[in-house]
Amino acid sequence: MFRPRVALASLSGEADAAWARAVEAHVGCAFLGGISLDGPTRAAAREMVDRDRSEFLPDDPIAFVDAQLAALSDAPLRPAFNVRSASPDPIARAARVCRAHDAVLEVNAHCRQDEMCTAGAGESLLRDTDRLAGQVAAASEAGADVSVKVRTEVEGVDLAEVARRVEDAGADAVHVDAMDSEAVVAEVAEATDCFVVANNGVRDRATATEYFEYGADAVSVGRASDDPDVLRAVRATADDWFGREVVR
Repeated sequence: MFRPRVALASLSGEADAAWARAVEAHVGCAFLGGISLDGPTRAAAREMVDRDRSEFLPDDPIAFVDAQLAALSDAPLRPAFNVRSASPDPIARAARVCRAHDAVLEVNAHCRQDEMCTAGAGESLLRDTDRLAGQVAAASEAGADVSVKVRTEVEGVDLAEVARRVEDAGADAVHVDAMDSEAVVAEVAEATDCFVVANNGVRDRATATEYFEYGADAVSVGRASDDPDVLRAVRATADDWFGREVVR
């Protein structure tokens, strides 16, 4: 899906093309966003901004996706866009834009903010896999490669089963925020043939290696994504680990 097998993980209101370009030499993929696509999620994002969260709120979110991906057209990485929606149609529109830029469309089943979950997006989709699968299918049928961002430690949610459902719906990758349950990455990797990206606490050789030992195909760096020293160390680890393999 991308090489080197190190990605930048989306950061609310921060992960744009300029953020990716600043460290483009060190990574194989940059997940921009998240971006709220429809009325309910945009209203939720405005409420989050009102309580001091940072969010992207362009007048036209689809045009924003297009412009940001265009700004990475000559970058030495594969772009991706993390998107939030309560319904599948906006996902399909964004996916068509991603397809045109050879970018990955990432369905956000990860955001745990109350406003976004109440709107029917983010983490709430982990508890409603029919709706999540519908969003994945919409993106896949639009022709984009599809990632699904998920998180561990959601009560009552079996991430291995979620991974199987989204793979059946057309997902190509599962991006796992492991929280403090790193071993769940192994359960997801064993449950699916999707490309598994592990996230949370990736800072150095030791933390990246732990995820690779659990079966992750790649790792992503979030809060330290602007630190070239961290990215160099993580990339060297990934290059060493996968140096003799062919990228999936």
